[in-house]
Amino acid sequence: MVDLPPPDPLPMLQSDIHPDSTLSSLILYDLRFENSRLGVELADVFDRDPYLPGVILTEEGSFIGMVSRRQFLEYLLLPQGLDLFLDNPLRVFFRYNPTNLLVLSIHTPILTAMQRALKRSPQFASEPIVVKGDEETYSVLDFSQLSLTAWQIRGIETQIRYERSQAQMIQSERMASLGRLVDGIAHEILDPVGFIWGNLTHICRYEQDILQLLRAYDQHLLEPPPYIADLKADLEIDYLQADFPRAVESVTTGAKRLRDLAMSLQNFCHVDEIYPKPADLHGALDGILLLLKSRLRSEIKIVKNYCTLPPITCYIGHLTQVFVNILITAVDSLLEEAVTHQVRQDFQDFAAKGHPHFPTIEITTAIQSQADRPLMKRSGRWVSICIADNGPGLTVDEQEKLRESFSVQRRTHKETSLSLSYQIITAKHGGDFLFTSTPGDRTEFEIILPFES
Repeated sequence: MVDLPPPDPLPMLQSDIHPDSTLSSLILYDLRFENSRLGVELADVFDRDPYLPGVILTEEGSFIGMVSRRQFLEYLLLPQGLDLFLDNPLRVFFRYNPTNLLVLSIHTPILTAMQRALKRSPQFASEPIVVKGDEETYSVLDFSQLSLTAWQIRGIETQIRYERSQAQMIQSERMASLGRLVDGIAHEILDPVGFIWGNLTHICRYEQDILQLLRAYDQHLLEPPPYIADLKADLEIDYLQADFPRAVESVTTGAKRLRDLAMSLQNFCHVDEIYPKPADLHGALDGILLLLKSRLRSEIKIVKNYCTLPPITCYIGHLTQVFVNILITAVDSLLEEAVTHQVRQDFQDFAAKGHPHFPTIEITTAIQSQADRPLMKRSGRWVSICIADNGPGLTVDEQEKLRESFSVQRRTHKETSLSLSYQIITAKHGGDFLFTSTPGDRTEFEIILPFES
């Protein structure tokens, strides 16, 4: 006879179950029976442990199948079933019992296992499942435990979706409030900048007139009175005449940069449009690069390959957020690589020699059709925006995790900036969000947007 521990009540669902849990998180039964043993021994085991869903059947130690409690007891209730199956070896029952085993790996996700189990024919729908371990070991999983755990995971996912939607609503409201605040600040900056910018035209003209007058005095007043000569020497009039235009030009450049920065902030804050509108994608990209200029510095080179691009109908606020996410990812990747050099002089040497591995972000835009890219399963024409960097690239595991984050299930578990970007491009714009990466060499993100000429 087989020694069994005292029967336990149906095990409670574990508290550490999460949407990615596999069959290894569940309670498995690994009791094995040789097919040469009598059926009465198995009946005694089932009688002593009412929660045992089934046993693994072996022949000379090798796995050949499973005997479930439900089917074994049903066969015993058949006419002459007691005489036929209790007093004979289990191989007799195994020959009579139609085999429809579902064998799954122990690393199979619980929700996937539930889907596979429900695809069985109705007569086997509630049968136990055989779970295969890493070392060719087999065990039995109770379908009721699988079903209850799957429903628990569905409840967890529902709760996660609800909490995430609430967090997104709060975050959206915060971002909208922040956007209105930043937009107000940008507007307040633009007002005085407008005064400066509007008066610079007059200042430039006044500067030219004054300098012209001074040159006329010098030409016609060859021997000025001593007082004027001393005053010219004290004021360093020659230096003033040379530096005055440079000072006006510097103020003009600063005012232009401040105006462009404030306008970029305003454009970046307009994220609450209801309908798509035509927008200048190149202007949006340039505005973001201006906002990120403090992070780019001189260590990272920006290469722009812009085509002639008309205004594209889109949600420019959301699209701007996608550009920001990709560019920040590229900048972080390049700066992380830059830290390994430790000495900034290395970068200057690379730049002086035209080294191909100088940290670079390349932005390329193009209008394409299926004739240009036959492998693209997309009709009509589209706009392609490629943002590539020559950083360390993504490992194979990182690429797989990034692709998984694009799925609804993974976004429910953990939403990242790139998964949100994927959702904006595919769901909101009807486009494609593609990426390729070569470990140690290059990473490229490509945004495909429908284009209507």
